[in-house]
Amino acid sequence: MSGWLAPEAAADAATAPVVLQELEDGIVEIGMRDAPGCNAMTPAWVHAFVAALTAAGAHPTAKVVLLTGLTDHFCSGASRETLADLAAGRLAPTELTLARDVLAHPLPFVAAAEGHAIGGGLALLAACDLAVIARDARYGATFMNLGITPGMGMTVLLETVLGRPLAHELLFTGDVRRGATFIPGVHFNAVLPRAAVRGHALLLARALAEKPRESLRQLKAALAAPRVAAVEAALGREAQMHAATLPYLDVTQWGAP
Repeated sequence: MSGWLAPEAAADAATAPVVLQELEDGIVEIGMRDAPGCNAMTPAWVHAFVAALTAAGAHPTAKVVLLTGLTDHFCSGASRETLADLAAGRLAPTELTLARDVLAHPLPFVAAAEGHAIGGGLALLAACDLAVIARDARYGATFMNLGITPGMGMTVLLETVLGRPLAHELLFTGDVRRGATFIPGVHFNAVLPRAAVRGHALLLARALAEKPRESLRQLKAALAAPRVAAVEAALGREAQMHAATLPYLDVTQWGAP
């Protein structure tokens, strides 16, 4: 990722699009906070997200990460500019590995997705160990609507959350669904009114934070290992598909929900 992200892309803590804070004993929060950009993955946004992942992993007492977004936008996926970089060859699809990085992180992640999660944003959500979503927010893998095949490991990652029939339907059609259409306890841990999402996710994070840190790390590694291996393999296949489909990329179809 370093070839794409210049060092000056990092913002200071006051203006960073993604921030890390210690929330409670054992719980750190990675907050995606780029309201003007609807939490789309720009170079600066990705740089800040990677920095937050690194800092969370190095935190001496953290046991669990609470991943949050904005009320209206959890994450909108690759920005229009990032898509243009993909099309022009300035960015390789294999450089967008954030979902894999969340999967492979030593700490368990609990997502509080109050807002929409689209494309790569849904990949981040699917990579979390536990996830709470909002009934009226929208969730979808819209890659095919842009003319390109899915990336960020979504060709295997989504079906580990939604099951093969529904995952494949969303990947092929690019359809975006309201959270209320998903089954609580089957597709996601909970599907709640938007105002209740963060509170419920925090309760889950607190339940994890009560456990021994090393036990959490060992269980996270064991449970994530098959998905990490599957996503690693998928990233290579997806890069080949992107090479064939990037000529069909239509950035005019991009739009945050």
